[in-house]
Amino acid sequence: MSKLRQKDSQGRSRRSTLQAWGYYLLALTAWVTIVLVVSVLGFIICRSLIWYETNPLYHLLNWVRDYYFFVFAFVILVGWVVISYYFIARPNQQLQALIEASGQLSQPTEEPIRLPPAMKSVEDQLNLAREEALHAQRTAREAEQRKNDLVVYLAHDLKTPLTSVIGYLTLLRDEPQISPELRARYTGIALEKAERLEDLINEFFDITRFNLSHLELEKQTVDLSRMLQQVVSEFEPMLAEEQLTCALDLPARMDYPCDPDKLARVFDNLLRNACHYSTPGTEIQISGAETGASIVLTFHNEGRTIPPEKLERIFEQFFRLDSSRASRTGGAGLGLAIAKEIVELHGGTISARSWDNQVEFQVTLPKAEREGDFHG
Repeated sequence: MSKLRQKDSQGRSRRSTLQAWGYYLLALTAWVTIVLVVSVLGFIICRSLIWYETNPLYHLLNWVRDYYFFVFAFVILVGWVVISYYFIARPNQQLQALIEASGQLSQPTEEPIRLPPAMKSVEDQLNLAREEALHAQRTAREAEQRKNDLVVYLAHDLKTPLTSVIGYLTLLRDEPQISPELRARYTGIALEKAERLEDLINEFFDITRFNLSHLELEKQTVDLSRMLQQVVSEFEPMLAEEQLTCALDLPARMDYPCDPDKLARVFDNLLRNACHYSTPGTEIQISGAETGASIVLTFHNEGRTIPPEKLERIFEQFFRLDSSRASRTGGAGLGLAIAKEIVELHGGTISARSWDNQVEFQVTLPKAEREGDFHG
């Protein structure tokens, strides 16, 4: 979109330059024409009148006649200087106004940029560019603040499971006569805390990867139906733990050229999100269909309705639905943001909607990717 806007702006700039040169040449041509017409009319009128040598105007007109070409060239030169000054001074004034306005682009103020009326289109473009830049700055600051808050939260919470693991392992070491039941209980708790510690460390890695690397895709044709079946099979332990089931409604085959690892991560993030926020005892439904222009995949689950204000921000970096620090569902807030970037790199879209304790994510992938080249 920005490239198209840049090309359009360059096209308008070229047209404006050609238009200015056209007006300049037109003004010069008009001036030369006026001088010629006045000269011819003056000559005809003067020839038709009776002049006396005592008339001062008679001697002046004779002098003009004798030096006509010099007078004509002088008048043309004066007109050219005046016209050129007008066409040069005006752009200089506009350029000065533009330089002053450009200094306001990075200023975080609500005061709009003002330019001369002749530069109304440029004024609109500058105001639009500043609004976009300020919005991007605000978004970046908010994302950075959320990331910093999460880093502090993760660093603080790393201590809790680590302390528990050390504590229970110390008990097992210092109490060799402990009963098998108690030993099994302490071992289970230590393992659970160690897994939580692993989750937190992985969240740190997610934050690092998302900020320090740009996702690049390696494309190959895969069967999306088969990929989704494999992803669901890997989630069977989590589904059982959360008392959930998962139903698939997919075509027999859906061959699609994509980066299988990255797209599998999208499906993994969406299914993990559904597991975390589904009501126990309900069913997660994954469906897929091929339309004329795209492949549409839908992940549907029953859970708390997502408020509209949170639904609008659900794909933002480091945004979490559950802000509770104690909740295992509260990850780094990168899963859906990464999923969105991967889907968009494939030329597709991802959207979410929620109503009456129902939540649905929809991934749309263009079938045109099958025939065209893919740019990672």
